[in-house]
Amino acid sequence: MHRDLYDEPLRLRRVLERVRAAEEADAEPLAITALALDTEPEPFADVVGRPFAPFAVGSAWGPAWGTTWFRLRGSVPERMRGARLELAVDLGFTAVQPGFQAEGLAYRPDGSVIKGVEPRTAHLPHEGGDAHEVDVYVEAASNPTLGWRGPTPLGDRTTADEEPLYRFARADLVAVDEEVRALGHDLEALLELAVRLPEDEPRRHRLLTGLLRAADLLDGGLDAPAARAVLRPLLAAPATASAHRVSAVGHAHIDSAWLWPVRETVRKCARTFANVLALAEEHPELRFACSSAQQYAWVQEHQPGLWERIRAAVADGTFVPVGGMWVESDTNLPGGESMVRQLVHGGRFFREELGVECPEVWLPDSFGYSGSLPQLVRLAGARWFLSQKLSWNQTNPFPHSTFWWEGIDGTRVLTHFPPADTYNGEITADELLRGQRQLRDSGPASRALLPFGYGDGGGGPTREMLERAARYADLEGVPRVVVESPAEFFAGAEEEYADQAPVWSGEMYLEYHRGTYTSQVAMKQGNRRTEHLLREAELWASTAAVRTGAAYPHEALERLWRSALLHQFHDILPGSSIAWVHREAREVYARMGAELEGIVDTSIAALGGGGEVAFNAGPFAVDGVPALGSGPVRAAPGEVVLERDGDDLVLDNGVLRLRLDAAGVLTSVHDLRAEREVLAGPAHLLQLHPDRPSNWDAWDIEPQHLAHRTDLVEADELRAEVRGGVAEVVVVRTHGPSRFEQRLRLAPGAGRVELETTVNWQHRATLLKVAFPLAVHADRSSAEVGFGHVHRPTHTNTSWDAARFEICAHRWLHVGDASYGVALVNSTTSGHDVTRAGAGERRGSAPTTVRLSLCRAPGFPDPDADRGTHTFRYALVPGADIAEAVREGYRANLPLRRGAAAVEPLVAVASGRAVVEAVKLAEDRSGDVVVRLYEPLGGRTSVRLRFGFEHRDVEVVDLHERADAEVAALAPYADGVLELGPFQVVTLRVRR
Repeated sequence: MHRDLYDEPLRLRRVLERVRAAEEADAEPLAITALALDTEPEPFADVVGRPFAPFAVGSAWGPAWGTTWFRLRGSVPERMRGARLELAVDLGFTAVQPGFQAEGLAYRPDGSVIKGVEPRTAHLPHEGGDAHEVDVYVEAASNPTLGWRGPTPLGDRTTADEEPLYRFARADLVAVDEEVRALGHDLEALLELAVRLPEDEPRRHRLLTGLLRAADLLDGGLDAPAARAVLRPLLAAPATASAHRVSAVGHAHIDSAWLWPVRETVRKCARTFANVLALAEEHPELRFACSSAQQYAWVQEHQPGLWERIRAAVADGTFVPVGGMWVESDTNLPGGESMVRQLVHGGRFFREELGVECPEVWLPDSFGYSGSLPQLVRLAGARWFLSQKLSWNQTNPFPHSTFWWEGIDGTRVLTHFPPADTYNGEITADELLRGQRQLRDSGPASRALLPFGYGDGGGGPTREMLERAARYADLEGVPRVVVESPAEFFAGAEEEYADQAPVWSGEMYLEYHRGTYTSQVAMKQGNRRTEHLLREAELWASTAAVRTGAAYPHEALERLWRSALLHQFHDILPGSSIAWVHREAREVYARMGAELEGIVDTSIAALGGGGEVAFNAGPFAVDGVPALGSGPVRAAPGEVVLERDGDDLVLDNGVLRLRLDAAGVLTSVHDLRAEREVLAGPAHLLQLHPDRPSNWDAWDIEPQHLAHRTDLVEADELRAEVRGGVAEVVVVRTHGPSRFEQRLRLAPGAGRVELETTVNWQHRATLLKVAFPLAVHADRSSAEVGFGHVHRPTHTNTSWDAARFEICAHRWLHVGDASYGVALVNSTTSGHDVTRAGAGERRGSAPTTVRLSLCRAPGFPDPDADRGTHTFRYALVPGADIAEAVREGYRANLPLRRGAAAVEPLVAVASGRAVVEAVKLAEDRSGDVVVRLYEPLGGRTSVRLRFGFEHRDVEVVDLHERADAEVAALAPYADGVLELGPFQVVTLRVRR
């Protein structure tokens, strides 16, 4: 027959459907009873004794975010005894992705966990034994399907209605025909390979010919053994000698919060991990990579029986802890010390609770990667790094799959991006061949990693995936598939390719999701304030412990750090979760702030003394108050003159002269020291842009919207006064539904202009920025990142430059030319843009405009994101170099505190260039003092340290505060002098 007379793949898919339908040789309905909770989820023990009501298949159940318990009971009919039996349970699953709809967790009558009941794993093992009885409880979560865009009230239980979302579809005991099931796996693996091979590939046609012969046999009746015999030679053809090798790693990326609240993630972890353990009993070859110590800790707390099974699976190599971090955090927004603590708390949990050290950092889905990470990865004892997210780049494809990633300090870590461009793989022929095509370094490199398993909302690997892996293990037409651990992949890749691997230097900027630097202002402000309060709490508690013997609050600080680290997860801190998540996070930040303030107050009070002094938690002296200690404040000399010049206001403190027009717009900042005008146009200028991303509302800012703006130059109210020697100008503006109050302050002798904007933000689909056109010709900006800074071009010479139209900075951003620089420091925001203004026909330098992104108003996934009142504080520092930007950044985030005692710092930088980032007591509770510091400017330096307490010795240690000869060799320390390289981070353990 001519091959083009009918659609061969279509016929074969229909045959496959028929075979799949025949897997169940028999079925027996189970009796169902149900109990719907009108509360938040409750443990099995609290539910099982309550009355359950009869429930029928086809009935509606489950309001949004509700929990319904089902009990399934029955007996095995005589006709089904001796067969392979399973329970088939369908809660009303839809065709959308698993993990984004209803899910359940099955229990035995004694309360032990069986496995999850989810859209792609909707089966349970029959465990009735000789009694031939079925008795199973299912805790079913009616989580709503939210889609991908558009405002929805379903993102919070407080706004969702009570209408049921699902209709219970099935609860049967089924007998499985294992030979028919195996035939289905054979057919699927070969068919999907055939249709992915090129038309001119002989292997494609041989596969189709054999499949059609099997289909002809099956048309006459479902003779599975005969059909499998026809297919067996096709499955026996080995891969070519040069075939690539794919390391298939079981995986279930579970977002610690996203389109579901944290409390639901706790249950998702139990469902998914139980699925994995059940699957490993059928397929002992499974290796399941699982990150995030927080998720293990949830299971340990809420499902102790399941936790013990996980511990056993870790010991036998089935369950493979990876990543060594508390959560898969964002890496752009958290401070450097937070990234250290992600590794410290995660690593310690894995080491103490599971007995493992993770050799890799695992961040497949975070939205770009800070250039400070490679050094921290190595200092934490890891060797490798895995991600995938840069495959989402909108403009420039990332050029490598396996490469050395070099950090801002020069440290390198071997890195892999799975070339199939997914962390939710299914081991399909399409993924395997796509990964082979896209392996950027093919030639010297011959292997890639493929994480497989349903993820984001969990679910994990399935038996169908492992059946495909078995058939693709050594098969002509696809890469060889080996199910193995990430460490086995990386060790092989390192041996094969490390000497030839290319190098990527600096940050890995994601050309997408740039709005996450700004969305959900309260997340950014809560995180920033919490990070600095944690620093203060540790510093003053350590000082009190050393000076007075006060008890150090180890337990409280550990709990608070872990809560802060959880909220740095890459869909919480970036602002891309549902309303419920952010509502709870705001409450958590408020509680953490109050508790940390209490620890600080208690510690300062313990230090005692008389008189009025200021406590300075920053690493630089401020107004005469020593760094990391306390003392009297030295008032700045001089005064501020505030006067009218026509319609303008003029402020002059002898260092800076400012001019504001009648609408309160800052029109001039004259640096009297340099006799230089700082501004190139109206500054502290609020600007509005339309903000309607094409796809991902909370995630994205799109460049076409930045071309359209509205400047807010009308004032409803303007007032000015000098109070306590400080001049202040207040301007009130309104636009549409929002109200803006801007403040400008100039203090005597100050070389900075302190600025503040309070906004009652009620706009929708709008981006608010504040602009500073600066009279400097800068070809690059410098932005603070963890433990250093990065340079980014201000021009758009290349597509790589143009793609960085929105950038992230921590406490400061600096621009300058050869003779003069300006810093913009902040305590409340992260998103910025820096552009070169066109000079037009005028000859001369082009000014540079720096803008801070203050507010957005995305409609999804939280329809009321950022609506409310927010205060943003920042400062313009004319004439600043980068060293001053660093100092002013700390000053803006660590204001002086009042106290009574003059306290000598525990550690001081007597000479040289270093920033003390953390002072704390050791994690092992030995009482040793731990000091972490870094070189901030990107150069070499010799630092002399002075410790203000009696001590035995000082040792350079790793981030886990352990002796490490390699780490110590990188930072020579002797007789109080420490040698530091560019941006080098060093941890010192000082034994008392």
